[in-house]
Amino acid sequence: MSKCLSLFSVYLALSLTTFAQPAPRARDLGIPFTGTPGKFNAITDVSGVQVGYSTIIAGQGKNIRGKGPVRTGVTAILPRGRMNNPVYANWYTLNGNGEMTGTTWITESGFLEGPVMITNTNSVGVVRDAVLKWYVKTGWYKEYFCTYPVVAETYDGFLNDIYGFHVKESHAFEALDGAKSGSIQEGNVGGGTGMMCLGFKGGTGTASRVVKVGDSTYTLGVLVQANFGAKRNLTIAGIPVGIELKDTLNYEFKAPPSFQPGDGSIIVVVATDAPLLPHQLKRIAARVPLGIGIVGGRGENGSGDIFLAFSTANPGAFQRDAFTQVVELPNDRINPLFDATVQAVEEAVINAMVAAETMEGINGNKAYRLPHESVRKLLKKYNR
Repeated sequence: MSKCLSLFSVYLALSLTTFAQPAPRARDLGIPFTGTPGKFNAITDVSGVQVGYSTIIAGQGKNIRGKGPVRTGVTAILPRGRMNNPVYANWYTLNGNGEMTGTTWITESGFLEGPVMITNTNSVGVVRDAVLKWYVKTGWYKEYFCTYPVVAETYDGFLNDIYGFHVKESHAFEALDGAKSGSIQEGNVGGGTGMMCLGFKGGTGTASRVVKVGDSTYTLGVLVQANFGAKRNLTIAGIPVGIELKDTLNYEFKAPPSFQPGDGSIIVVVATDAPLLPHQLKRIAARVPLGIGIVGGRGENGSGDIFLAFSTANPGAFQRDAFTQVVELPNDRINPLFDATVQAVEEAVINAMVAAETMEGINGNKAYRLPHESVRKLLKKYNR
């Protein structure tokens, strides 16, 4: 494929993404969920949180390393938007066959000091370096102390020319500079572009919950990059969808790499405005697997299941010299946020699958979208 044609493919794909109608969501199919979502049913319902994407789609046919086909991208999550004000954070892993850089310092310090980036497995390094350069370019750090960018990954090499290293510094900049609040895209966008999930096309998904704790109201939102699970375990609203559709629209792999059911990973980022301290955010992150389990995740050996939670409360918590006072939610009042985490993760994964479109990638390998009409029929069959 010529360079001009390849660039045209990228432009066309991004143009279609920009001007297309909003992708359907799980609730549009009549799928029932528990809990009350926020205005956008997205991580951006947590005030200040912004999300940006860079989506790279080009070429088709045989995989020629370095030339394509390309099905990948970058996702950026900014906890306080463009404001450089670290947030309390912590993380948890269900199965560690994956990567999230910067977590050692999050454990040690209790703070997330910048954006969270998500991309493909082989692009963690270039995105990490790009974040540091973005800090310099934008003046993010007025004082040049050490900082450790947080970059997570899932593997898109079944559809993407992953060893072609197509994610560049400019793509990380695009995701960071384009981050916004409000309604955000799902499915085949950003780091989720080339991902597959529970037997169908996966990708990026989001959801939120609003909860009451005493006299206070808090919002909790999640964003997932879903690339995990075996089709036989796919469960939606308690229905064994994977078993019901076991002979429907299975993955097509016409050339290596080989694939075993359950291979893949999931990254989940949880945001909340509830005043949680780092040890409590560890507890929130540890509830993420419960939501993944509801839809069929099992934390298989070949999966990298890594989760990060942060709180935008206590905006004055991060100080280098001064003492500060912070507000903490009592542990005995945290259960509604545990529920919200499980509920939002479940819905975000299904949102990713509902929004994703069928994608053909390298060597004609193909992952089909979750068949919407079949899901509707199953909901009726099981009286859901």
